[in-house]
Amino acid sequence: MTKSATEKKRVRRTPQNGGRDLSETPSKKGAQTKDVYQLFAEKVRDNKQLPSRWAIMQETRVEYFRGKDFTVFMKNHPEIREILGADKRLDVDEIVNTLLSKHLLVRCDRLVKTVRPGKKKLSSWPAHLEIHTEQEFSENDGFFAWTFMKRRTLWQTILSFLWPLLALAICLFPVYPYQCKIVVLYSCAGALLFIVTILIFRAAIFGLLWILLGKRIWFFPNINAEETTFRELVRFWPEKDEEEPPKWTSRVFYALVAVVFILLLRHHAPDEAARARYHKKVSNIIDDVLDWSPKLALSGMMDTKSVVNATERSSTPTEGSTVFSPPPETDSDISADAGRDGVMDSEDGVDDLPDHSQSRSSEGI
Repeated sequence: MTKSATEKKRVRRTPQNGGRDLSETPSKKGAQTKDVYQLFAEKVRDNKQLPSRWAIMQETRVEYFRGKDFTVFMKNHPEIREILGADKRLDVDEIVNTLLSKHLLVRCDRLVKTVRPGKKKLSSWPAHLEIHTEQEFSENDGFFAWTFMKRRTLWQTILSFLWPLLALAICLFPVYPYQCKIVVLYSCAGALLFIVTILIFRAAIFGLLWILLGKRIWFFPNINAEETTFRELVRFWPEKDEEEPPKWTSRVFYALVAVVFILLLRHHAPDEAARARYHKKVSNIIDDVLDWSPKLALSGMMDTKSVVNATERSSTPTEGSTVFSPPPETDSDISADAGRDGVMDSEDGVDDLPDHSQSRSSEGI
């Protein structure tokens, strides 16, 4: 009896379906599916073949792509479907809807839906977005933004540690050796001159082409953009002009304004003497910065302190007195003062004044 009862308990405790617990299977499968789609989203986002841009949505900077570009990307890269495993045969809209349901994506819409004055159509890549009311895939007019944080690369991790060191190095610039100061000064001046030259160069080309041909061509079109990637920032070739051509009257008016502006600059340009003064002034400021060192500063502080101490010792009152009294005058000091005034005291204490009576009698005679 005891043996049979024990065997029955073992049979009851034995799990069915090949030893797997059915209660744990759905949770594991859901976690595995979630991990698969998370890996798929990260792989797609890291792929540079999918065109994407950065925009502002609800005061947050997000990276987004268009639905039609995602469809073309999936057709050209079928190998990326292998990450999905059993779901690799799903259609594009089903894959995107799954990403939307897992909150890995969010469908967006352009914030400004009206054409700006002078534009023929809306921008293909809007800079400001808002969340769309319908969270489902749309190939033609759909914008989709990633909602998860992008994995930080090794270079980003290294730079995050280098930025505080760079700030500290900038603060310690006055204590650098002279040669290091020269290198930093000319490097910063060269970089600043390079940036200013690019801005003037692109502005001059834009003005000439706009006045002569009526074309709006900006080289380095994203150099002044606030929200852009480094690759878009250094892009040289301009974008296609989608605005209407300007009127010839506007072009003539701005041509005259440019000519007048150049003539005014030439008329009020500083002469050689003024340029020499400015150059000398700037050179003196730069020399003061380059020649400064902690040793000179400490020596100057010590010299100043010694002068102050000497002055305090000379002006210290005598012991027991609260008010400073000048030293007593001697006979030599009194005689010197009298000589400066033109009056001399005699030995009897009577002033030897000139005899004016005799001079009056001589004048009468």
